[in-house]
Amino acid sequence: MSEPGHLHFKIYKPFEMLSQLHSNDAKESRNKRFLSELYNFPDGIMPIGRLDEKSEGLLLLTTDGKLSDLVNRSGIEKEYYVQLDGEITNEAIELLQIGVEIGFHGKKYITKSTMVHRLYNLPALPEPDKKLRIGRHRPTSWISITITEGKFRQVRKMTAAVGFPTLRLIRIRIGNINLKELIPGSVSRIKELSFVNSNE
Repeated sequence: MSEPGHLHFKIYKPFEMLSQLHSNDAKESRNKRFLSELYNFPDGIMPIGRLDEKSEGLLLLTTDGKLSDLVNRSGIEKEYYVQLDGEITNEAIELLQIGVEIGFHGKKYITKSTMVHRLYNLPALPEPDKKLRIGRHRPTSWISITITEGKFRQVRKMTAAVGFPTLRLIRIRIGNINLKELIPGSVSRIKELSFVNSNE
């Protein structure tokens, strides 16, 4: 649970925006988009975890550094909706559930067991960014995947490892906090941050 006096926000991080407020690199500052363009955030704000540049969806920000560290280390569930290149098989889903081998910092890593299921009826989602070249003539499929770790580009590496590369990745939940009504670029203030996983 967050300490009193701190400020917290949830946002829908758009596609092709970095999970940081600014950059000290001049070239990056010119060529990339940053969270600071979405809202006049207070001093001391920081993202809790990250979403890579090509991913979108729920990102939490807080002025409570202790809370940020706690969430990153404590195995809080993070749920993603993932659009895949191809019609995923039951065998591939089972492999994802058990754990697959991915590369991480030049070493092999076996992912922890995860909750994965195919999505047959998709909720309403924002239209994909036009830069996402999702072929209309190739079959795609959607899964929900819930992980409790957060290795760099983990979900993308996992789906690639079972033969179904990720086309679109949207984080919809962190613990008991959901994306819900947010649309890309929107910001919502949260009175208090306390985390429980959905199955607790």
